[in-house]
Amino acid sequence: MAEPGVQRRTRSSVITARAAATFDPVGRSVATARAFVRDTLQGWGYAEVVDDAVVLTSELVTNAVIHAGTAADVLCLRSDDGVRVEVADHYPEREIPLQGGRTVAHPDRENGRGLLLCAALATRWGVEYTPTHKHVWFQLDLPERAIGTRSAGPVLPDALLPVADTRVRVAVAQIDRGGAITSWNEDAEELFGYSSEQVTGKPLGDLAAWPHTPGIGTGLVEALRLSRWEGSYGIRCADGRVIPVYASHLRVRDAEGEPSTVCLLVREYERAVLQTPQRPAVSDPGAESRTTDPFEVFIGSPAPDDLDGLLQRTVERARDMLDGDSAFLLLATDDETELEVRATTGLPSARQRFARVPVETGASRYGSARMPAVHEDLAAVPGAVPLLEGTGMRSVVTVPLKVEGRLTGSLGVAAEGSNRYSNEEALRLQFAADRIALAVESARLGELERLRRGSLSFLVEASDLLAGTLDRDQTLALMAQMTVPTLATWCAVYTIADQVSEPYLSYVLHEDEDRIDGLKALLSSIAPPDPVPTPGARVWAAPAEAAHRSALSTSLRELGQSSVPLSSGIDTTLATAAAVGGETVVLPLVARNRVIGMLTLGKPSDDHFRQEILELAEDLSRRAALALDNARLYSERMAISQSLQRSLLPPGLPQIPGVEVEVIYRAAGEGNEVGGDFYDLFPIRDNAYGFAIGDVCGTGPEAAAVTGLARHALRLLAREGFGGPAVLERLNAAILDEGARSRFLTLLYGEMWPQEDGSAILKVVCAGHPLPLRLRQDGTVVPAADPQPLLGVLDDLELYEQTITLDPGDVLLCVTDGVTERREGTRMLGDDGLIEVLKTCTGLTAGAVAARILRAVERFAQEPASDDMAILAMRLPEPFDGD
Repeated sequence: MAEPGVQRRTRSSVITARAAATFDPVGRSVATARAFVRDTLQGWGYAEVVDDAVVLTSELVTNAVIHAGTAADVLCLRSDDGVRVEVADHYPEREIPLQGGRTVAHPDRENGRGLLLCAALATRWGVEYTPTHKHVWFQLDLPERAIGTRSAGPVLPDALLPVADTRVRVAVAQIDRGGAITSWNEDAEELFGYSSEQVTGKPLGDLAAWPHTPGIGTGLVEALRLSRWEGSYGIRCADGRVIPVYASHLRVRDAEGEPSTVCLLVREYERAVLQTPQRPAVSDPGAESRTTDPFEVFIGSPAPDDLDGLLQRTVERARDMLDGDSAFLLLATDDETELEVRATTGLPSARQRFARVPVETGASRYGSARMPAVHEDLAAVPGAVPLLEGTGMRSVVTVPLKVEGRLTGSLGVAAEGSNRYSNEEALRLQFAADRIALAVESARLGELERLRRGSLSFLVEASDLLAGTLDRDQTLALMAQMTVPTLATWCAVYTIADQVSEPYLSYVLHEDEDRIDGLKALLSSIAPPDPVPTPGARVWAAPAEAAHRSALSTSLRELGQSSVPLSSGIDTTLATAAAVGGETVVLPLVARNRVIGMLTLGKPSDDHFRQEILELAEDLSRRAALALDNARLYSERMAISQSLQRSLLPPGLPQIPGVEVEVIYRAAGEGNEVGGDFYDLFPIRDNAYGFAIGDVCGTGPEAAAVTGLARHALRLLAREGFGGPAVLERLNAAILDEGARSRFLTLLYGEMWPQEDGSAILKVVCAGHPLPLRLRQDGTVVPAADPQPLLGVLDDLELYEQTITLDPGDVLLCVTDGVTERREGTRMLGDDGLIEVLKTCTGLTAGAVAARILRAVERFAQEPASDDMAILAMRLPEPFDGD
């Protein structure tokens, strides 16, 4: 009966909203259906019945898609007094069960539990059969409450009320479709130290310390797209510290239909301000009594889809169940020697994620995480629970999570007061831990499998990127960019040139570009880590210690100048200290049994690496080390090769009085400076100069070897006084003496004597080479020599030289066949094409002539040149008119 003076809501069956979806007959559809029902009911404001509705939907959809093997249709109907959910499958030849022959499923069986749960949780339920469908429906009524009451809790004594600051600040940030901040209120400025102008337009991800693991977990971007989301994460403040916050996200749309997300943020210990209250137990005289234990409600609910969500909900419910101030859950490593913090509530950020503590901390049974333990007063046994040191917690109860006798984790609840817990609370917590242990282990194995798949994909991509370059600097940059921010917040790469050299800081990267300079300066001020070849990651405490000393020193100096406002220097120093204040690890870069460097990864203040990330980083370091060493070897070989190649080219062109000279040389092949084509221009004696342009058969280093022989032999023989034919005949004999290494050679050799009247006399021998072309002032082009046999083929050669006189304004053009044989499909530039281009060069300088020829060759075909190319242009300038 209603209390006097309180108006009660009347029951109604009018349908006010509906939502429907169909799910394919695959395993992942169960999780999708749970999310659909949860989001639908939360969007309708029916949070009181969400848990039970999701439990029942999960079981019924499992029956449809797993056991019946058909698609499942889910229909949600909203009325003023509750919600009705219908689940239908499409199993053919469905028989109607006989009432008398009905058997009750056992609670521990995998199938058959859906109807049992309906009977236990639903207000009303039923089954409807058709020839092609089976409908199972259930009705969940809302608890009766006074009109206008959304939810209400009992009156509590002041001592049991949640703790909050004197002034509770609720930061409000609005995030647009792209994840950028569009609104930032005053409380947000006070909490995090950023003004609205500083953060507007920036992605929320730049500020959020959201755990990121390759291939697993729900990311911040996904959370912002959900209709509603509640949970904990961190916000990086302007001074670099990470503040744990409790957040409530609501997806909304404006009048134009543009979606955005409103984020309400409070400090984590003030979570009661935003946290959705527990659904109160309902006293219904017509229904069976239900359990009111919060943890029992959690066990009956479907577990979150990801491990982190499951663990976080576990610690929150465990804390509430024992009325604690904090709770924590740790997972055991594979060797069961350490426990890794995976979820906490009510503890400082330093205790939040991936910190590791030993399984055995003492000789007594209370010093082992394998047994339940109750500590009535931690002040009497300091160090008994390392995780709680310095947190202000006085009493704690911890219980193990075990699966088939194997330790898989530890669950604990702590309180600030002493003597809060006894064996009775330990038994309750152990019972809850036993109920959740298998689900946690299953979720952990699923996460591990997803992580391994994500790691494999990550390593494959990393290997492809590292294999795609042989440039040392680019390899260093890739190493850092692949680790930040996927594996670490910041990264530094040290390289070691040789066994006697000290490690050198070669590359530094931080996810916040503004922190890179300060981080590099800090690392440069301390001794590098020791190059230990032992595989695996090792902790390096020097950066954090140096940062803390620097921050403390800077703060003291600023405090000593109280009349001077705080400078930006202290902000930078404190930010750098926060950036490297977390765990820092060093992985050796070992290649070919030698340490060639170290890969250093770091986290911001109070953050730790999880073991799987360190194993992934170790795999990456092995691949990166080999890629870095390959780049080093390639650079050394390239330096040697380029040095040798440069020795085959003329050291420089001499200045010939009264003659303009221009040379353009292009060697085919990546990394080649010298190929089979070559040129030379050198003084023979006073007022006499030799010039040569040739082409050795083939390209690359083999051809370059004959190039060096020919160029040096020409200079030596010419300066010994031999004429052109004699020089080439002796060079022919030298080439043939090379035996199997010999290659035939085309060569144009000439000698030039500039004259006082501005002309020049040339003696030319053309041994199998493209003929030199003479461009006269009137634009006519004629060959300047006759063709003769090439070198390196015949033992006995009879060569002769031809004498020509170049007049002022004439141009002599000498090219190799890489110019004349330039092809585009079936077309070839040829001698005729070269002559036509040269005719357009009348009046141009030697440099302009050579450049126009090169441009014509390059434009003739789209593909890069496949043959070496040399162009030698000599021009006699016209005398200036004295008038």
